[in-house]
Amino acid sequence: MAFITWRKNLYRLSDFRMHGALATLKNQPPAHVHKVVKDRLCPWFCSRQAEPFRVRFHHALCKKFNSENANDLHPLSGPVFSQVSDWDRLDQNVKNEDSQRFYKRLSNLTSSEEVLSFISTMETLPDTMAAGALQRICEVEKKDSDQGLPKEILENSIFQALCFQFEQEPSQLSNTSLVTALQALILLHVDPQSSLLLNLVAECQNRLKKGGLEVRNLCILGESLIRLYSPGCVTLELIISQLQGEKLETFTPEDIVALYRILQACAEKVDEHQPFLNQINNFSLSIVSNLSPKLMSQMLTALVVLDQSHALPLIIKLGKYVVRHIPHFTHNELGRVLEAFIYFGHHDKFLTKALEQHVAALRLTLDPEVVSRIMEYCSRKLILSKPILNAVAETFVCQSEKFSPSQISTLMEPFGKLNYLPPNASALFQKLENMLFTHFNYFPPKTLLKLLHSCSLIECHPVNFMAKIFHPFFLQRLQGEESHLDRLSRAQLTQLFLTSILECPFYKGPKLLAKYQVKSFLTPCCSMETPMDFHLYNSVKIALIDLLGARLYFASKVLTPYCYTIDVEIKLDEEGFVLPFTVNEDVHKRIALCIDGPKRFCSNSKHLLGKEAVKQRHLQLLGYQVVQMPYHEIEVLKTRLELVEYLQRKLFSQNTVHW
Repeated sequence: MAFITWRKNLYRLSDFRMHGALATLKNQPPAHVHKVVKDRLCPWFCSRQAEPFRVRFHHALCKKFNSENANDLHPLSGPVFSQVSDWDRLDQNVKNEDSQRFYKRLSNLTSSEEVLSFISTMETLPDTMAAGALQRICEVEKKDSDQGLPKEILENSIFQALCFQFEQEPSQLSNTSLVTALQALILLHVDPQSSLLLNLVAECQNRLKKGGLEVRNLCILGESLIRLYSPGCVTLELIISQLQGEKLETFTPEDIVALYRILQACAEKVDEHQPFLNQINNFSLSIVSNLSPKLMSQMLTALVVLDQSHALPLIIKLGKYVVRHIPHFTHNELGRVLEAFIYFGHHDKFLTKALEQHVAALRLTLDPEVVSRIMEYCSRKLILSKPILNAVAETFVCQSEKFSPSQISTLMEPFGKLNYLPPNASALFQKLENMLFTHFNYFPPKTLLKLLHSCSLIECHPVNFMAKIFHPFFLQRLQGEESHLDRLSRAQLTQLFLTSILECPFYKGPKLLAKYQVKSFLTPCCSMETPMDFHLYNSVKIALIDLLGARLYFASKVLTPYCYTIDVEIKLDEEGFVLPFTVNEDVHKRIALCIDGPKRFCSNSKHLLGKEAVKQRHLQLLGYQVVQMPYHEIEVLKTRLELVEYLQRKLFSQNTVHW
């Protein structure tokens, strides 16, 4: 076992006890000692601006360390990288009780200075403890920043002595000490070309070729090399190959998630690794219940990057256990979890309920990015959760300045899409209008258009901004460098223009030029309407023929001059007689029959979506008699006769129609 030997008060290097040249320093004055250390353990710092300090360690002195292999480290609280477990026996000079006390004390330290001060009081420091100290320094420094260590830590003689130990004879270190020290130093931004890191990497590669590394150490080494070099390095492929040869039953949950992270870094080779991934996905079903919130988040993120949509059983089981941990996720972790569920299309009522409770409890302290993810999740899955929408509306009113333009758009879109106005709608849209007045030019054109269009769906018309978005200058910005404006933007502009005519007759600003308008809102790629449910339509069509006497008396999928497509249109003359659909003269009234299937409603709800509500509203303003036939009313009808009677009540309840 390798040891650094210190007397008491090692922080003053005059008491530093080492074989060879350093031993002569113990009786020297502190100033002289620091001069010697600076000269002999001189770190080279990178001085480039806006980059973390990088240090090149080199030495003129050498100390022989006696070491035993296979010494492991005790886990510390909240590490930045995979914990190291399965501790082996310490040297006879350091009792197990002492090591436990050491790691417990180390885990309670909260700064690098405290760690260095603590280890300076140790008489001897085995290599496992030295690696543990580096690990703890990495943890406490990474909590607040991704930058490297401060210069005062890098120049600290105790820190230099720690690094000096690992640089001397890495071949004498245990596997765990070796890979743990390597990972900690990489995360602390030690220069990849320093002799310290080069020696450690060379020793790791040597042991890897001999097949002497355990599963946990292989995972740590793999992630370290990804950070140090790139996922394409040859050594990483050798690590993956050796991991494939191990039995998955011997992997801990931490090892499995680390393996996912390694494969995630090699996403471009996912086809090559897919057979191995299939084995991991199947095995992971057995460990989901043992995953921490952090590990769940990391596993889901890897599944997204690796596009494991076919691993549906694993995704569903993760969703089941995520529900139990919603309050325990960090903001970033919860955001990644929701992003994964959005990607895979997963949702259930229990997850929604857990999110409702979480948002209600933390409504004024939630991170804006998490709020955006939650709202995006509701929007994508068409989940009308009034507790979530109300809490988010309240959060925005109180803390609107914390949200970026893209976050504001993501936050507001579900209100229009789900056709819902919160109780504080007046304050919400007043706050939004104030934000737009003061930050209009900060919103990307497409983000702004999507935001204003969403508002119009729920009759919160952006009249004060219509003149700006119909202006040629804004339209040029919207088009950008493309040869033409995309179909979705043109459809949104057209519907806003139609809204200005039908619902805002007092608007007298610029009109939308014809070249930016669409002819139909119903298109396969980016529709502003939901296509008709043909299963429902076929049932209704048969009943309509029975009711009206012939197929001649109604038309289906009728495109109006106002861009909307009507499911079924019936024409009446002035006396109430039904006219053949081919007749265009003497038409006194037009009935627009809306056969609303499940996709026109919010998920598991009878609440109409915003785009369907605005369509029916506009058709009524255009003079149509809109008759809504929702699927939940049709599906309860058992016989053809019941459906015919239902249609008669819906269409001709006033008995003014003849056929």
